[in-house]
Amino acid sequence: MGALTFTAPWLLVALAALPALWWLLRVTPPTPRRQSFPPARFLRDLPAVEETPSRTPWWLLLLRLVAAALIILGLARPVWNAALGDPEEGPLLVVLDNGWAAAADWPDRVAAAGSALDAAARAGRRVALLATAPSATGEAPRPTGWMPAEEARARLAALRPQPWAPDRPAALAALASWREGGFSALYVADGVAHAGDDAAPLMAALAAAGPLQVARGAPGAARVLLPPRAEADRLVLTLRRPPGGEAGEAGVLAMTPDGRALGRAVLPLAAGATEAEGALELPIEIRNSVTQLALEGPAPGAAGMVLLDERFRRRPVGLLAAQEEAADTPLTGSLYYIDRALSPTAEIRRGTLEALLSRRLSVLVLADRPLAEGAETEAVTRFVEGGGLLLRFAGPRLAERGDRLLPVPLRAGERALGSALSWERPQTLAAFPEGSPFAGLVPPPEVTVTTQVLAEPIPRLAERSWARLSDGTPLVTFENRGAGRIVLFHVTANADWSDLPLSGLYIDMLRRIVALSAGIAGSEGAATLAPLETLDGFGRLGAPPPAAGPLAAGAIDTATPGPRNPPGWYGTVGEGGERRALNLSARLPAPAAMAPAPSSARETRIGGVPPERDLGPWLLAAALVLLALDLLLSLQSRGLGLRARAAAVALALLLPGAAMAQGTPAQGTPPEGAAALATRLAYVVTGDAQADEVSRQGLTGLSDYVNRRTAAGLAEPVALRPGRDDLSFYPLLYWVVLPEAPAPDAAAVAALNAFMRNGGIIVFDTRNEGSGEGVSLGADAALRRLTRNLQVPPLAPLPEDHVLKRAFYLLPDLPGRYAGGPVWIARDTDRANDSVSPVIIGGHDWAAAWAVDARGANPYAVLPGGARQRTLAYRFGVNLVIYALTGNYKGDQVHVPAILERLGN
Repeated sequence: MGALTFTAPWLLVALAALPALWWLLRVTPPTPRRQSFPPARFLRDLPAVEETPSRTPWWLLLLRLVAAALIILGLARPVWNAALGDPEEGPLLVVLDNGWAAAADWPDRVAAAGSALDAAARAGRRVALLATAPSATGEAPRPTGWMPAEEARARLAALRPQPWAPDRPAALAALASWREGGFSALYVADGVAHAGDDAAPLMAALAAAGPLQVARGAPGAARVLLPPRAEADRLVLTLRRPPGGEAGEAGVLAMTPDGRALGRAVLPLAAGATEAEGALELPIEIRNSVTQLALEGPAPGAAGMVLLDERFRRRPVGLLAAQEEAADTPLTGSLYYIDRALSPTAEIRRGTLEALLSRRLSVLVLADRPLAEGAETEAVTRFVEGGGLLLRFAGPRLAERGDRLLPVPLRAGERALGSALSWERPQTLAAFPEGSPFAGLVPPPEVTVTTQVLAEPIPRLAERSWARLSDGTPLVTFENRGAGRIVLFHVTANADWSDLPLSGLYIDMLRRIVALSAGIAGSEGAATLAPLETLDGFGRLGAPPPAAGPLAAGAIDTATPGPRNPPGWYGTVGEGGERRALNLSARLPAPAAMAPAPSSARETRIGGVPPERDLGPWLLAAALVLLALDLLLSLQSRGLGLRARAAAVALALLLPGAAMAQGTPAQGTPPEGAAALATRLAYVVTGDAQADEVSRQGLTGLSDYVNRRTAAGLAEPVALRPGRDDLSFYPLLYWVVLPEAPAPDAAAVAALNAFMRNGGIIVFDTRNEGSGEGVSLGADAALRRLTRNLQVPPLAPLPEDHVLKRAFYLLPDLPGRYAGGPVWIARDTDRANDSVSPVIIGGHDWAAAWAVDARGANPYAVLPGGARQRTLAYRFGVNLVIYALTGNYKGDQVHVPAILERLGN
């Protein structure tokens, strides 16, 4: 019936009984009449006429018929916008593209497939699933066996997009060997042609087997963020998408390893455009902290995530002076100022020229050091022509004898400015010309040059000058040679010839020059790189899948991501290990639109179909209201007062509502009496919505982990307000200490003290360990304020042999989101409470490490990072729960030898 579907249509037969209901409902008892009793002599004059209404008023009869019809229609389970299945009664095959291009609108794809499964379930049809991407274990695509739609629904919910392209030819081959008989098919396609495969053969095979429906997403939904192009002061970003997309913009976030966003770039997208470009401008200090570029959105996908390794931020700089023994002399050494200017943002290397060039280098700095003819000059020439940057500084030696590796020919000798034998005054710096890497920097007026080496007048000298003095003579010149570049400062690297090294401008100039160099890749000595962290289909870093294997160091730039080598971080494990990034987008061709569906197939768009609505509960609720109105009118006809009628109707309406409300408690609050029926963890409500949500997600994730790894059975955690809620049902109370947290009132203090006195444990988390007071400023002061009136015992750092480190797992440390720092517990034992500490204090942000969102993912990164630290955090949570539930039973094991010896005697 249009958009209306009945899932139990046989119940509509009851509508035929409405005429019988009409006949039954016509009869209504007579309306009572009030009659005063006059004297007896008047009674005999009353007429003995019996009057009985022969029919019910038409409007009341219509009301009852409508209520009966609503009950029948509601029990027939009407569904609005129900997905209509194929008219055929045969089985249904659902084919789903689950490669990288499906991540952007994955919920809509699952919803489209789920609607088809619901329609098949209503029709009693068997269902099979076929995912076209290879699995994380490396298995080729293959369809499942025929199964009930309800079972296929569970398998569909377990599917996830993969961080590589689908293998449609393999899916077609598997389909050809599996197919038996005819079937109808739903193909949820990603709309992208992968590596020349446009899915036409697969769709043709599905159409040949039976009716085919092809569902696609919006044009241009799949987006690919390419690795950036590094320039002096920015990263140039490029975004690609299939043709046909709408106009809009894409946001790109520059993120640190812990998930903090340091910058944002906006890439405008024109209607129908397949490529967009933008710039991310960040200071060099901040840019070196960026390790990830991600498309803005809940699921950027593996193609929308770019990992930045040393090639984008690491700049090894080799320093070499004429006299190494005095090069680092404070204030006068030739390398003193260079080292301090570049060491915060670059890797400084020292040694002989041969040692420096034996390793891969970005910048070679020569401070007044001429190059000897022969092998030395040839080695540096090969370095420059191979893409290196040679940065040179003038001085007495270079002024006396130059060499071939200079950007411009120099005049012999030095030019003295402001000396006793010179008529010229010291020169200041002129404004930097446009096109210079120093453009935008402002030369301080107090910076002067007293001595310099002059360049010979040559054609186009001005074009080779990045900086000049106020009289127009060059201060910094350059020359491109081969794939590299030579840069010369016409003054010394220290303050002998100018006070430029004493200014902040010197630091900015050097860092911009180093930023022009090409970054290098690490792991120079490694033959193979092991997978450290890999991306899933949604673009989230995590532990490598089981099939992931090592990758040759020389092949990482040409490797195509797949189940054997997923995109992510590869490198060497251990102290000083380096990481290399394998990005999916670096190996993807420009996205092209998939071929159109066969003419015999029906083609629809996913995401545009409104969701199904079950109208049954609404119809039954409307029938209940009409019946309540009928009750009200019936009571009125019997002469009951207004209060009695209102009470009866209210009772009829509130009883079902109260039963429903009792069955659906609010989030975070257990039903009445449920606290005594199940073991739950609890957290203190802080008033900060974000902090409370992290606590709830953290205890939810910890409860699930405990239930899967131990025999304990924990229900959903609850939020408590000490002093208002009963704390006696809960063994553990997690309390996030916010800097602005007020001191608890008298009722809360009394409740908390009773909670600790009766065996409860309070975990105070200041969330500032490993991050410093700069992140959670005032948390320690707030902790003192919160505990001022509590009966907290004397505390001490957790000893190495404490039960918390061996209650279930043997743990060397107790990390959370942050690692390091002490954990404080009660110093003295209290045998009355089985020596269990009532207070545990730390700043590791344990809840954030335990937290699990609605999709089952961990939304917060751990520092310094890695799946290993999160695993240790979960294991500490298990030990904490076991400690709270069982007390100090592990500590009693130290008495086992004495007990056995006593029993033997």
